Amino acid sequence: MPTPRPIRATYLIETAFPLEQATEMMAGEQSSGTFVKTPGETDELKEKHAAHIEGIEVVGETNQPSLPKARVPKGVTNPTYQQAKVTLSWPLENVGVNLSNLMATVAGNLFELAPFSALKLLEITVPADYQKAYPGTQFGTAGTRELIGMDDRPIIGTIIKPSVGLSPEQTARQVETLIEAGLDFIKDDELMGDSPHSPFEQRVDAVMKVINRYADRHGKKSMFAFNLSGDIDDMLRRHDYVLKQGGTCVMVSLNWVGISGVAKLRQHCQLPIHGHRNGWGLYSRSEAIGLDFPVYQTIFSLAGADHIHTNGIRNKFCETDESVLRSIKSCLNPTGGGYPVTPVISSGQWAEQAHDTYQAMQSADLMYLCGGGITGHPGGLAAGVRSIQLGWEGAMKGQTIYDLQDQHPEIQQAIELYGNK
Repeated sequence: MPTPRPIRATYLIETAFPLEQATEMMAGEQSSGTFVKTPGETDELKEKHAAHIEGIEVVGETNQPSLPKARVPKGVTNPTYQQAKVTLSWPLENVGVNLSNLMATVAGNLFELAPFSALKLLEITVPADYQKAYPGTQFGTAGTRELIGMDDRPIIGTIIKPSVGLSPEQTARQVETLIEAGLDFIKDDELMGDSPHSPFEQRVDAVMKVINRYADRHGKKSMFAFNLSGDIDDMLRRHDYVLKQGGTCVMVSLNWVGISGVAKLRQHCQLPIHGHRNGWGLYSRSEAIGLDFPVYQTIFSLAGADHIHTNGIRNKFCETDESVLRSIKSCLNPTGGGYPVTPVISSGQWAEQAHDTYQAMQSADLMYLCGGGITGHPGGLAAGVRSIQLGWEGAMKGQTIYDLQDQHPEIQQAIELYGNK
């Protein structure tokens, strides 16, 4: 009886070698560990543990390699590089239920293999064993809304700016203005941690004093995501301090804390984990190498993130709207065996993109963060918050901000400033 191979990964590859030969090399590298037969590698062992090729689909060809340093077959002087989508599969016995070993299997030494002039991991699928072992997302959108005390609409938020330089007291004053304007969510910038000019515990004390005082008066507790990224023991200690002071969210830099760091924090955590993906471009910017967001979402939702950044449409970065929308959908409706998480829409967002975002997603299970789109508003912070609130109220009724500009000066001011950029 054939050995089940429930772990699957799909790649985009480019190679001057015959596609089946190149794909067999991938499968060998990521199971037996080499492309030649070695002592102890019996036919029985190979049948049970070797990665299998599930499919090869040719998608194009080119005369120029997409990446440098790729080898070509001996004797070939004018190579043609074939491009294909290939799917490999592995038995669970090879990997076990272990996210780090999983990534070493599906995204290990493949990217350095010399016959490939492009290789990108597009998606993975893991068996249900992973959800049994990893509790994953703890709060998600519903739990986050409940902690804030808000209804079924997008969670609107911002990032403290300037990113660095503000004292704990200056940060708290900015937070006070923002929550008085009715903002749901505020977070540290990823550059902020436990710096000399704003020590972590002092910042938590100053900010939570403002948030708790507002909650006592108004019955709504805005959420602040404190960036506790660091060594594991420091993160656990910082989490406990935030919890003790009445905080309701912590933030980590997913790429630098790592899979095991997030998983360990999740085991300990009693608060939503806001996952910031700074450094994402290292994995995603090139079409020729790296990995696509569905892979990332599967791994970090299993590890325990409640919110994961996705960028937003018409963003300040290089990511296309198509890619952003695909990432948001991946958060809301994962297909690889992970958990749904709250997509965090950010990067150059202001009131205008609300309509198109909602039209594309038809979902309010989103977090919509505007940095300069709120803090740079010409009417001030309160007007910036109101412009985003109005933009989303209109979006959910099918209205654009241009339908609202005559009734709301906050929208008109936003259009005058951001609409010209």
